[in-house]
Amino acid sequence: MIARLIVILFVSLFFASGSSRLDAQHPFQQPPQVNQLSQIPAGSSQQTATTTARSPQIKIETNQVSNADISAGIKRHIATERKSSADRKFHVNYRGKNLALDLVRVHEDRLSSLGGGKYFACVDMKAADGTIYDIDFSMAGQPRNMTVTETSVHKINGKPLYNWKEQGGVWKKVRVS
Repeated sequence: MIARLIVILFVSLFFASGSSRLDAQHPFQQPPQVNQLSQIPAGSSQQTATTTARSPQIKIETNQVSNADISAGIKRHIATERKSSADRKFHVNYRGKNLALDLVRVHEDRLSSLGGGKYFACVDMKAADGTIYDIDFSMAGQPRNMTVTETSVHKINGKPLYNWKEQGGVWKKVRVS
């Protein structure tokens, strides 16, 4: 993603400064520095080339959400939920039981964009009795402003309660047979 931003910035700067470079007498000639402008006579072609050669600040905005954004979003959600609970645990309801859990790890390899501003994250969490719960999160939003739309227990101690299957380009939960 960073490489893509660098390429976009380079291309933007190239086109923004391209017209003045085409007017230059020598393609390798450097335009005068800002502090040299006062030494150039008014109305000279050098002054025009200098003022047009300066590129304005370009702000590139992107709505793309990276895996790092998804990871940060889920970690922020879990931390916020823990801070607001009396026991400083993350709580999730599973079959009528309130599970108090601690984050073990975020599955960085399973973070994904589902398209349409929807994202998926999977984490391992541990209960006080040592049981490991694999929790799936669905999220929506933009970087630094994601909200969790669904939380579900996917596995208990490695045993799946459901699986994922792609149907018509959409991932859906299917029961374990």
